[in-house]
Parts: sequence; C-alpha cells; structure tokens
Amino acid sequence: MVIALIAVMIAPASAGSQTAAARDIGVRLLDVPVAMRNDPRAQLYIVDHLAPGTIIHRRIEISNSTKAPVRIALYPAAAAIARGTFLGAAGHTPNDLSTWTSILPNTLDVPARGHMIATVTISVPSDAAPGEQYSVVWAEARSTPSHDRGVVQVSRVGIRLYLSVGAGGPPAANFAIDSLTAMRSQDGEPMVLASVHNTGGRALDMNGTLELSNGPGGLSAGPFPATLGVTLAIGETETVTITLNNQIPAGPWDSRITLRSGLLERTARATLTFPAAGATAPVITIPTRPGWLYPVGTILLVLLLGITTLIMLRRQVGHAPASS
Repeated sequence: MVIALIAVMIAPASAGSQTAAARDIGVRLLDVPVAMRNDPRAQLYIVDHLAPGTIIHRRIEISNSTKAPVRIALYPAAAAIARGTFLGAAGHTPNDLSTWTSILPNTLDVPARGHMIATVTISVPSDAAPGEQYSVVWAEARSTPSHDRGVVQVSRVGIRLYLSVGAGGPPAANFAIDSLTAMRSQDGEPMVLASVHNTGGRALDMNGTLELSNGPGGLSAGPFPATLGVTLAIGETETVTITLNNQIPAGPWDSRITLRSGLLERTARATLTFPAAGATAPVITIPTRPGWLYPVGTILLVLLLGITTLIMLRRQVGHAPASS
C-alpha cells in the first residue's frame, strides 16, 4: 500500500513575494502583460481579460533548492473562491479554464539548485461563455516510495489563474469598505475586522494597513498590516482582519484603513474604541477620497470662480451707460 503525504502551496496574495514554494520546489511567473506591468497582482498571478478565440502564452520558472535533481510534473487544474479563500481543487480535477490551458514541457528534470522554464498557453474557444474563471498551474514533485512503508511525499506549488472572458475591455474592478469592528481575541489582543464588499466585476486579493490617530493623550499607532490571504469573489462580502499590538490603549481612536487589490485602492475612516473583551457593534465607515483629488478640486474651483468673475465683469462693462 502506498501512502501519499502532500504539501501544497499556491502563490500568496502578498505583493512582496513573487515566488510560491512548497518544501524544496518553487514556481514564479516571468511574463506580465505590458498594460499591467505596474500591477503587483499581475506579477504574481496570470490575470487577464480575453475575447473568445484568443490565445496567450506566459512563461513560468520552476526552481529546485535541493542538492539533487528533481522531476517536476506540470499541469493545470480547477480552482474556486469560497468563503474568502482561493482554493485549488484536489489532484487533476478539471474545469473549463483548465481544459483551455496547457504547459510545455509538462515534465521537467530540474537540476540541483537550478531552475528551468516552461510555457503556459491558454486558448479560449470561440464559443466560450462570458464571465470570470479560476484555475491553478501546478508544479508537482513526488518522492520514490520507501521500501518499508510505501510512503510517497508529494509536494505541489502553483500559480493562480484569473481569466475574464468577453468582448471589449475587462469588467471594472471595485470594492467598498462597509464597516469596521473593534474586538479582542481570546488572548486579549486588540483586533479590527473590516467588512469589505466586492462591488465590481473581477475577483480581488486584499492587502492593506490600518493606522490609528488622536488616541488617548494624542497618541498615534501603526500602520498595522492586514492579514493576507483574503480573496473576494464577485459580489461577495468578506472580513479582512488586522491584529494590533497588545499595548494599544482602549481609545477612542480615529482609525484610517487603506485596502488594495493590485492597483485598486480604497480608504475609509471610523472612530473605534476597543472593548475589554468580545467585540463592539460594527461602525459604518466614511469613505475617503484619494489625496490627489483635493488639490485638483481646489484648482478647478479657483478656475471656475475666475471664469465666472470675468464673465460678470464683461457683462457689467457691456451694459454700462455711455458717457456724454
């Protein structure tokens, strides 16, 4: 009897790391579309919007950090988003997107402490239905079964695929930070729960920070990073958690949260007071416009006032009585 011990890793939502690794193998995306070259999310995952009948190619690099060569199998499989988590399906479970995806070569003998390159091809059928689909490109290594127990160690690491299908440009991505809840964990740590609603047409991978100001004695604290790994499906609302320092006083605090997915960013404010235990009622947030809008708005207002004043002066001159 052969027993498989499996270690699984899908490339994380953090823009700070572009390599996913499980045990001793890693995989990273090498190609980013020119239009998305500044998008941190597109540097981690294959994210695209394609019309039916389109074919794209993306190179990936597979690395081996061990002291011996490793045989790697490459294959696509289904994925889904459920309860705020991007989930790769078990084994080679297919879906539409995985059947449109191929990898060449599909087997690599990666040298010790070396790396090799493969090409992922996605060919969207001409009759593909519109909408967004999810999949994973897996790189899998298996150990040789041991003679005494027949144990096989399976490590697989993957890159997420987010593919929107449809004519024209991609659906607009958007989200709203609905409320903030102050609470304490069972260990007494202060925490903030942000309720985030995906109001756009693309799935989102959330990250961001929380800052506190105008606290007791005029204290400020932060920024505190949001817990990574929350993925918002289209139309869904999920919770993003921020864990603070145990030394943070109860408050009240002026809180400012900034969340982003790729280049999309939203900021909101609320006044929070941390309870002695449990959680407070959710506080509805006040959206904050991006800072660059304020000077632009001021300039436009000044220009409008100037134009209005000039028109009024000209009218007054035009209607002034002629001197005798």
